[in-house]
Order: sequence, then structure tokens, then C-alpha cells
Amino acid sequence: MEKIVVAALYKFVELPDFEKLQPKIRQVCLDNQIRGTLLLAQEGINGTIAGSREGIDTVLAHIRSHEPFADLEHKESFASKNPFYRMKVRLKKEIVTMGVEDVDPTNLVGTYVEPEDWNALLQDPNVVVIDTRNSYEVNIGTFKGALNPRITTFREFPQYLKENFKPEETPAVAMFCTGGIRCEKSTSYAKSLGFKTVYHLKGGILKYLERIPQEKSLWEGDCFVFDNRVAVTQGLEEGSYDQCFGCRHPISKADIASEYYIKGVSCPHCYHTQTAKTRRRAYERQKQIELAKSRHEIHVGMDAQKKQPSAF
Repeated sequence: MEKIVVAALYKFVELPDFEKLQPKIRQVCLDNQIRGTLLLAQEGINGTIAGSREGIDTVLAHIRSHEPFADLEHKESFASKNPFYRMKVRLKKEIVTMGVEDVDPTNLVGTYVEPEDWNALLQDPNVVVIDTRNSYEVNIGTFKGALNPRITTFREFPQYLKENFKPEETPAVAMFCTGGIRCEKSTSYAKSLGFKTVYHLKGGILKYLERIPQEKSLWEGDCFVFDNRVAVTQGLEEGSYDQCFGCRHPISKADIASEYYIKGVSCPHCYHTQTAKTRRRAYERQKQIELAKSRHEIHVGMDAQKKQPSAF
């Protein structure tokens, strides 16, 4: 069976007419049975899509036919089945939300570091290496020796950086994230604060896991991805994690064996913080899913979506 191609992409570029691109891109995706999420904003495009080889190539060619995206780069991995239920093309204020005005990676950004050169920075005692991702992502895997900001959203990263590091006392900073977009914005912010030597991993963790062989890798654990695969490993193979529908946290086999794991409802990470209302709603949702399965009906997905009014 042909594997599903998963393409992650982003590009910071001035895009004043981004609203006009939405219906055209969405239609090309639907025409080619592509699923996933793409975000469009005045600062560019970001997202992940999945489908057949031919379908992905067609959609990428269409996006690149627009002059601002002519040199758009993307990263590929593969899945045994489509890791998305439907296709969304959304209009946003930012393609990755930091919440800081005037941060512009098209004008000011850190120095790109190729995956093959990244290990040298990790092992340099004069370089502070920071993981810019959220705690639940860091918890299942990160680079050896990297700092964990312990943030719950990317909006918290600017405060973390300002409170913990001073430009004049920090010789060099290196940042990384899943695909490159968050660390591109965070390095732009760091440069605006006065940090002189700022690096970031080109292509993110995904490109590192794709290019660097296991025996040379300094990556530890799995890499969280924002689709139904939940995580990938070295070589971009599908990982072993599942995901809690109560809190969206990645869960291991040990988590699933916990007394606090209730399929579709809760896991050890959220059981004690859930409200009674949230738990009842989750129970009802899971009940409807199980009923749909027993009737051989579709509860979620593109076929179910076709029965409902489009959001676009």
C-alpha cells in the first residue's frame, strides 16, 4: 500500500493579499484529497498537509506558483494512514503566535545552522541551547543538554527569555523547535533584545531526524508532531505515543495502563484538573464515537464534514 506523504511547510514573507489566497489553495487541496491545516497571515504561510504523492506535489506546485512562495521549502515524512481528518485553510493574525508586535523574521533573524553542524553547538560550553517548544512536547523528547523553558504556550517564551538571560552576559544562544518556524521567530525576537550571536536549527528537529543517522544523533526520545501520528522518531518513523483526547497531551503505554486513563476522557496528566462538566462532555463525545463505530458510521473526518456547512 502506498504510504501517505506528510509535508510540513512555512515561509515568512510580506503577504498583504493573503485573504485572496485562501479559497484557491483550499480548493486545490480538496480537489486532490489532501488533508491537514494551513495558516495564512500577512506575515506568510505555515502548516502541515498529507495525502498521496501526486496530490502533495500538485498542491505544493500551486502554492509555489504564487510569486512570494516561489522558493518555499518543505519537509517530508510518511504515515501508514492519513494523520488528519479534514482540510482547513485558516486566516490568522500570525502564522505562529508569539504575541509580540514588530517581530519580523524577514528583516531580522538568527544564523541558520544545518543539521550536520548542530551537534557542534550542542557540545560547545559557550553556547546556551534552548528548546522553544511547549513542555508537553519537550517531555517526550529533546536534544541532550538543551534547556527546557517549561512554557505551556509559545506566547510565554518572550517573558522566559527576558527573565532568564541578559544579552551582555550571554555569549551565544542557539534555539530549535519542531520544524523551524517557532525558533525563527524567537531568534528574531532575541536579536531585537540585543543578543549578538544567535543560532537556530535550519529545518528544525524534523530535518535533523531525517538527515542525522542514529549513531551520530544527540536527540533523546521522540519528537511530538501536530497530527494523529502524535510523535516521530529518528529517521521520521512513526513513534509509539498515543494522545489523550481530554488534554491533547502525548501519552505512553504506561500512561494508558494508569487508573487515571479513560479512553477519550482523561489521562494521568489531566485527570486531577478536569472539571465535572468537562469530564461529562468528554464521556458523551466518546459515547457517540463508540455508537458510530458500532453502526459502521463516520463520526469524524472528511466524509462527515461534507454533511455539514463549510467554515470557509
